[in-house]
Amino acid sequence: MSDWQTDALCRGNHSHLFFPPSTFERKDERERREARAKAICQVCPVVGACLEYAVGIREPYGIWGGLTEPDRRSVAQPA
Repeated sequence: MSDWQTDALCRGNHSHLFFPPSTFERKDERERREARAKAICQVCPVVGACLEYAVGIREPYGIWGGLTEPDRRSVAQPA
């Protein structure tokens, strides 16, 4: 585990917000869950390192560094 991961606010009780559930999730439920996760990211002290890591390894799932999968794909696209 990287040093930044131990300081991440998504660890512990809130981790379920950052990944879709294994059961069906309605669009409005997904949007609420993602908004709550992104709000945690906004105040996280390691958000930059988290996003850099996720983009660097092309993480395909979850919210990392305050961005969803499609958000990260657009960031990772070459200019």
